[in-house]
Amino acid sequence: MTSNVILMALVPVFFVLLLGFVAGKARIVDNGHVEGLNALVMDFALPASLFAATASAPRDRIAEQAPVFLVFGVTILVIYVGWYWFERTFFAVTRSDASVQALTVGFPNLAGVGLPILSTVLGPTGVVPVAVALATGSILVSPLTLVIVEMSTAKTRGADAPSQPVLTAVRRALAKPVVWAPALGIALSLFDLNLDALVHACLTLIGNAAAGVALFLTGLVLSAQSLRLDLRVIVATGAADVMRPLVAVAIVYGFHLTPDVAKTAILLAALPSGFFGILFAVNYRLDSATIGSMVIASTGFSVVTLAVAIAMLSPQP
Repeated sequence: MTSNVILMALVPVFFVLLLGFVAGKARIVDNGHVEGLNALVMDFALPASLFAATASAPRDRIAEQAPVFLVFGVTILVIYVGWYWFERTFFAVTRSDASVQALTVGFPNLAGVGLPILSTVLGPTGVVPVAVALATGSILVSPLTLVIVEMSTAKTRGADAPSQPVLTAVRRALAKPVVWAPALGIALSLFDLNLDALVHACLTLIGNAAAGVALFLTGLVLSAQSLRLDLRVIVATGAADVMRPLVAVAIVYGFHLTPDVAKTAILLAALPSGFFGILFAVNYRLDSATIGSMVIASTGFSVVTLAVAIAMLSPQP
């Protein structure tokens, strides 16, 4: 029974991811210009899916996500700060590179890998914690990274940094549909404002494309990266795939949270590194080769760590 859950959760995910990877390597799809697919996923399909899921969820279901929000938020912040310190102390990289690498290691691939896996393991309700987790990371670590990179870039150019960099970064983050859409859906649910059936059907139609296209996009992005397996990449893989879920385990058991919260939070934390860091690195001309290697290694090794996590968290017969 447990082995069947693992296969159903992981095989389809890595099949579609591999499909995108092969399509990029074979140049069937241009892996050097993924802006269109990225916009489809991050600005349309994923926000529609998350909004429809959260807005139609009962108020009690949304309220139940508060512990998940706290556990996931603390977990990614601990890993983010830890990796930033590690990079600055032992490798003396720039603040910009350290922050983007910390984003990569700390913030997992919720859109590409998390959505299909939690939907399989937890059922249709798995979309809601993914929405909450994505909003959590987009509000906490993404703006923090943007602040560090913008200030470092401005200093390098000799230009003045924005007068209010934190507010600027938060405003940019909140303007993204993938952030405000689930937040708006959560607000509607908490105020018991029911989503019209026709609106829900329209959003669900485009939202159904989110998981598959996001996985394909992840594979496509990875196909454009070269794997450089050095000590830094190996340690980053361990931090993302092993340390991050262990931090979540320590928090949920330290505070004696319910089994359902523990299962959800640990699964979210066990996901491999996300590709947001690659997009940041490309946009700001940072060390995308190292970050790409981190994402590839983390994604590959997560086949093992996710299987272990699902096996340990699945009910035994």
